[in-house]
Amino acid sequence: MKFEGIYTPAVTPYTNGMINMKAFAEVLESLIEAKVHGIIVGGSTGEYYAQSAQERFDLAARAKDVIGTRLPLIVGTGATRTEDSVEYAKAAKDIGADAILVSSPPYALPTERENAVHALTVDRAANLPIMLYNYPARMGVMMGDEYFSRVGKSKNVVAIKESSGDMGNLHLLARKFPHISLSCGWDDQALEFFAWGARSWVCAGSNFLPREHVALYEACVIEKNFDKGRAIMTAMLPLMDFLECGKFVQSIKFGCELNGLKVGEVRAPLRPLNSEEKRSLQTVISTLKRSVAHITSGANYA
Repeated sequence: MKFEGIYTPAVTPYTNGMINMKAFAEVLESLIEAKVHGIIVGGSTGEYYAQSAQERFDLAARAKDVIGTRLPLIVGTGATRTEDSVEYAKAAKDIGADAILVSSPPYALPTERENAVHALTVDRAANLPIMLYNYPARMGVMMGDEYFSRVGKSKNVVAIKESSGDMGNLHLLARKFPHISLSCGWDDQALEFFAWGARSWVCAGSNFLPREHVALYEACVIEKNFDKGRAIMTAMLPLMDFLECGKFVQSIKFGCELNGLKVGEVRAPLRPLNSEEKRSLQTVISTLKRSVAHITSGANYA
């Protein structure tokens, strides 16, 4: 499997605290209609950490039912216990998922060798294509040289969502492990990732701005027009800055609500945006849409 394009980690809609499967299907259909290139369920944007194991199994199965073969489906296996990650991987295999997302176990702080054994154990359980997920800010440990040297020997490890924010790790992967395809996982570095050969971007903002994210990917990867790409990235940076304000998932969900998707609020311990934050985000989104539309219309962006 090749990871190319925009991969959206789908949000999970709730109604009165319960997962709303009808609204979830509407989220997935909206992404398919917007022509993203793949969908991820069970990621941090989907609030997997606030869900029971059965809820995660049910969401993945529902996603496969809705998507069918129209787009690749990637299922997250994140968990503190390796045994739990194995069960999520097996369930992904059973429903016919196209790939799995494998992260470091949070809180446990494994060594690079221990973390590699974790990933390879999950790999053996599913025998599916793997996108690694390096997010030390959430997981507490960095995937580095020793880790990649071990897990990179598996034919299933085909890509990595690199979310460390460390450009040194991007350079390491691009130079020493070119067989592991780069996927941008740090939004405000998307331009740099594409310059270093990344051909995909896992971006939560594409839940509600899919066409704008696709536009940046197409400018840099398909058209190889980095002048246009810089112009689009310049328009998108205020949104990326807002998303880092500390209420990331809440902001993504409010963006979906602005698009008419009834996704509900976030689960505890998170709390929704306040009125002032909603107004600010709405202004950022409106400005971004106008700017990107102007750029993609063929206007002079140099």
